[in-house]
Amino acid sequence: QVQLVESGGGLVQPGGSLRLSCAASGSIFSINDMGWYRQAPGKERELVAYITTGGGRRYADAAEGRFTISRDNAENTVYLQMNSLKPEDTAVYYCVADVAFRGRHWGQGTQVSVSS
Repeated sequence: QVQLVESGGGLVQPGGSLRLSCAASGSIFSINDMGWYRQAPGKERELVAYITTGGGRRYADAAEGRFTISRDNAENTVYLQMNSLKPEDTAVYYCVADVAFRGRHWGQGTQVSVSS
């Protein structure tokens, strides 16, 4: 089994920051791409950012310049640093990992709410 455990969500004011973490555990030989998706109420789930094993990064237009994705391969952990948060960033954020020989796995989601 593979488990992804997310943490770091919460309520912040516009302009604030949050750092999301996602730690993978279980039967893992290695992890290829890791990423973050989000889903706002009434909206489709959308890609926010992803990162390869070697550290290559891609961002959605809405995240570019404000969010930074990173990973610690030794700990099988991916992070999402979110700065200059806006109300439209409010969503449930989901971690995803492409685990070698075991397929794609999702975290349970963590709520991010941006409101004054």
